[in-house]
Amino acid sequence: MKRYLTAALASGALFGLGLAMSGMTDPRRVLDFLDLFGDFDPALLFVLGGAVMTTFVLFRFVLRRGSPVLADSFHLSQLRSIDRRLLMGAGLFGIGWGIAGYCPGPALAGLGVASVEALWFVPAMVGGMLLHRLVARR
Repeated sequence: MKRYLTAALASGALFGLGLAMSGMTDPRRVLDFLDLFGDFDPALLFVLGGAVMTTFVLFRFVLRRGSPVLADSFHLSQLRSIDRRLLMGAGLFGIGWGIAGYCPGPALAGLGVASVEALWFVPAMVGGMLLHRLVARR
C-alpha cells in the first residue's frame, strides 16, 4: 500500500509542478490562450506541443513493457468510434474550460497555490461529478 501511495503522491506532485511551471494553473492565461480573436496568448502552444511530443515518443516504450509497474495489465479504452456521448462530453468539457479557464488537473493544482478561482471551481466540479453519477445510474 505504501508503494502505491508513494507513487501516487510523486506522480501528482510532478504533474502539479509541471502545471504550475507552465502557467496552466492560471485561468487568465488559459482563457487568453483560448481567445483566438482577442488577447490571444500563444505560450500554451509550447505546453501542448511538449505534451503531444512526450506522449508520441514515450507511449510506444511504455506499452512494450507488457504491464504497468504497479498493475497487472494496461487498461486502454476499447472505443474505436466517435459517438454522441463522446461528442457531448467533449463539448461540455470545452465549454466549462472556456468559461472557467480550468480543467480538473490544473484546478486541483490551483488549490495547492490557494487560487481563489480553484476554491470555487473544485467544489462545483465535484458537484457535477456527483450529479453525473446520479443521472448515469438511472
